[in-house]
Amino acid sequence: MSLTQRINEDAKTAMKAKDKETLKVIRMLKAALQKEQLEHAEPLTAEQELTIITREMKQRKDSLAEFMKAERQDLVETVQAEIAIVERYLPKQLSPEEITAAVQTIITELNATKADFGAVMSKAMAQLKGQADGQVVNQTVKSLLG
Repeated sequence: MSLTQRINEDAKTAMKAKDKETLKVIRMLKAALQKEQLEHAEPLTAEQELTIITREMKQRKDSLAEFMKAERQDLVETVQAEIAIVERYLPKQLSPEEITAAVQTIITELNATKADFGAVMSKAMAQLKGQADGQVVNQTVKSLLG
C-alpha cells in the first residue's frame, strides 16, 4: 500500500472515529501530496511521497522550535501532537549512534577528507533519506571529518 493510500485510509478511519485533530493533520498531508501530484504527469513514487512527508515534518519541527523560543506553550502542545501524527508515516528514525555509524561507513568508502564534505553529505542524505534529520547528519559529518 502506498503512502498516499495509507493516508486516505487513515483519513476515513479518523472521520469515522470523529478524531478531529488527527483528521486535520492527515488532511494537511493529503493536500501536500495532492499539490505535488498536480505538478507531475505520472503518479508519485514512494520516494517522492516520503520527501513530501519529510518536508511536512521539518516544517512542524521548525515551528515547534519557534514556539518554544517564544514560550507559547499552547502552540507547542498542538505542534507536538501534529508531529506525533506525521511520524506515523515516516520510517523509523535512526539513533545518533546509528547515524554516526552510517556516516563513518560512507567516509571510509569514499576515503574522504575534510574537503570531501559535500560528497559525504550527498551520499549520506541519499542513504538516510527519511530516517534522519538533515541537521543531525550535517553535524555528524562535520564532527567526523574534523
